[in-house]
Amino acid sequence: MKTAGSHGFYPVVDDVDWVRRFLPLGVRTIQLRIKGQPESAVRRQIREALAVAADYDDCQLIINDYWQESIREGATWLHLGQEDLAGADLAAIRAAGIRLGVSTHSPEELANALDAGPDYVALGPVYETTLKKMPWSPQGLERIGEWKARFACPLVAIGGITLERASAVLAAGADSIAVVSDVLRAPDPEDRVRAWLDLFRERA
Repeated sequence: MKTAGSHGFYPVVDDVDWVRRFLPLGVRTIQLRIKGQPESAVRRQIREALAVAADYDDCQLIINDYWQESIREGATWLHLGQEDLAGADLAAIRAAGIRLGVSTHSPEELANALDAGPDYVALGPVYETTLKKMPWSPQGLERIGEWKARFACPLVAIGGITLERASAVLAAGADSIAVVSDVLRAPDPEDRVRAWLDLFRERA
């Protein structure tokens, strides 16, 4: 996973339309996380998102959860939560040339993730988040440093991270920051994306 410049900013979106809106702005790492849609709609959105991303040579489009569809549609990146990781065919994913990111929320989950040989590890929620009800308490900035010391692959921080909190998260050791609400719920999502991209360009 590339982590410098625009690749350090990692928006997570729930519809292919966001992919169409954000990639022209300079976003080069983006996750499509589709929930509650029929399989036909999921496959269509994955296919369309991959077609959009193909127009940008250095774009990393990451598909959330749907590993079988990702293989079928020719995705190159996949993100799995712990439950999905347990049920996934990792050999088939690797054979398809797909790189893998894994969510972690506890030391036990980190051990599970590292056993899978991930290309990046996500840690969250760093801060309290209102996006969805979480069974885990906020991890805090200190946990970022603890996680970073335990593996060599990039660390993605996620959960309750706003643009105003980003510098502290990066200083704690995160390589990338995954962002949901701070962008998607912003009054002007495109303007917020530009501000995030500016932050990472200044640090590159």
